[in-house]
Amino acid sequence: MRFTVPQFLEYEAKVIGPLTFGQFIFFGLAGAVCFLIFFMVPIQVFIMATALIMGGTALFAFVKVDGRTLPTVLGNFLKFSIGPKMYIWKKKESPVMFVKEEAKQQTKTLIEDESALGIASKSRLKKIKTNIDIK
Repeated sequence: MRFTVPQFLEYEAKVIGPLTFGQFIFFGLAGAVCFLIFFMVPIQVFIMATALIMGGTALFAFVKVDGRTLPTVLGNFLKFSIGPKMYIWKKKESPVMFVKEEAKQQTKTLIEDESALGIASKSRLKKIKTNIDIK
């Protein structure tokens, strides 16, 4: 009996309790900031600041968008927003041009003469496919 084995699984090891190493670092840094704030501001401001900091830390540690962590998504967004852009194709609007009858006649004669255009008579794709199948 054959079984399909899942591949390309990404699993982060739980280092400290239910947290991965990255999550633990987020909460450790937030705890250190809250500890410093405790000694600098009154208790009401400390409680509000701690609630905001820990809420933001929980978002950064646990929220995933399309399988990517929030810091990765925000980093990619900033890199895209700030970084240079390369535009591959831009459509240029050209004015309508009227062609004289002489130019039309010259174009018609060039199209009728296949050697002037250098158009291949048959595609070599079938011949190449046959050569590949034989080898």
